[in-house]
Amino acid sequence: MRDGATLGSTLHIDAGPSALGSSLIVGAGPAALQVAVHLGNAGCCDSLGLATRKGSRGDKLQEELAADGYKLTANTQPGAKAHLGGEVNLDYYYSTFDQVEDRWHTLILCTPSDSYLDVLDKMQISGKRAVRTIVLISPGIGSNLLVQHRLRDTHPSIEVISFSTYYAATKLEGHSLTVCRTKAFKKRIYIGSNRRGSSSTEQLRRLLERLGIGCTTVDSPLEAESRGITSYVHPPLFLNDFSLTEIFRERRSTKFLYKLYPEGPITQHAIKAMVLLWCEISELVTAMGAQPINLLQFLNDDNYPVHDITLSREDIEKFPQFDFVKQQYLLYIRYTAILIDPFSTPDARGKYFDFSAVPYQQVVRDHDGKWLVPRIPFEDYNRLKLLRALARRLELAVPQMTALIECFDKHWHAFIDKHGTDTMSREMFCDTSEADAEAIWREWGGSRL
Repeated sequence: MRDGATLGSTLHIDAGPSALGSSLIVGAGPAALQVAVHLGNAGCCDSLGLATRKGSRGDKLQEELAADGYKLTANTQPGAKAHLGGEVNLDYYYSTFDQVEDRWHTLILCTPSDSYLDVLDKMQISGKRAVRTIVLISPGIGSNLLVQHRLRDTHPSIEVISFSTYYAATKLEGHSLTVCRTKAFKKRIYIGSNRRGSSSTEQLRRLLERLGIGCTTVDSPLEAESRGITSYVHPPLFLNDFSLTEIFRERRSTKFLYKLYPEGPITQHAIKAMVLLWCEISELVTAMGAQPINLLQFLNDDNYPVHDITLSREDIEKFPQFDFVKQQYLLYIRYTAILIDPFSTPDARGKYFDFSAVPYQQVVRDHDGKWLVPRIPFEDYNRLKLLRALARRLELAVPQMTALIECFDKHWHAFIDKHGTDTMSREMFCDTSEADAEAIWREWGGSRL
């Protein structure tokens, strides 16, 4: 643990008086760094800390921090709201979760949603009496209910706030663990709390608005979580034979996440799967009391837009009313239109920014030499299994979810058969989907229906 640093920055965003108190960023990935810089420079918290899980990466991060005054740096792409870059010095750093003291009023979880309970358990949340608020930066559908269920016996009064998604696209800069770069910010995100009239939610909303990100407060956390676009887009694009062949390939992939076949996974079949999955998720969130999204409008208006001449406003707004074939047609148009950034400035040869040239992350060995599946698609796979387990409890048929899950299982088991179970990281076999679905179901009240 390290303490005593003085907060300092190149950016100041006044978000009003602090409602969050002392705030601990949980996680040490690029999103955690960017959130820490914005939060620390906005006057939202009285003191700022960061905690990460035990391991060689956390030790390396501590070495980097100690060598540079416990400073975190967030840069932006040229033209991508460059004024929102900055620096901040941490007041506290914990290289393992079990070091975290009972001094933090707000925990901001910047970890994958399928690790929330594990993180809280390792922090010994049951003994932390100072905590008033937990913020979920990248939750899945049902994450808020899952966290509430874990807190029910010991901390029933804690406020749990869900973002719809992390509000930017951020990566680590080079080989540094303390410097990140954000290439783009979301146009809009949604936040929902299990406490109405929340001052913490209002302060977070003001902060995001001052960052130039539209922020809509919705009636429930589930409403916000159902607006996480990756739930609808990642599984059909990355849990198919083309993508999984690239992800489990041991030699370097030369394909790209968002390109058309044969350069990438986008085909008529992937688009069909996207529409079918959207229909299944819509039925599930409706059954749980949330409003389903207009997928095409959400992709265009809240994420990455295209020119009106490419997709008319009428087609975007009436998308849910169209027949199944036309819905696929319009989505295919949308994905062909963002192969390049349609609003970028062309270079001297008339070439626009190659927006879709995002390489696949592939299987890799960890520091112990064990194989790990990358976050995309493993986190998406786990989220989908959770949704399927919830759908079963609601007696909903979800054949598209099942097909995508089974496709991942086929490639994963083939990889295990080739290399042996003992060469895989243990965390790859930790399936909590059924237990998590049961906890969400009980917290939501479905068992009483």
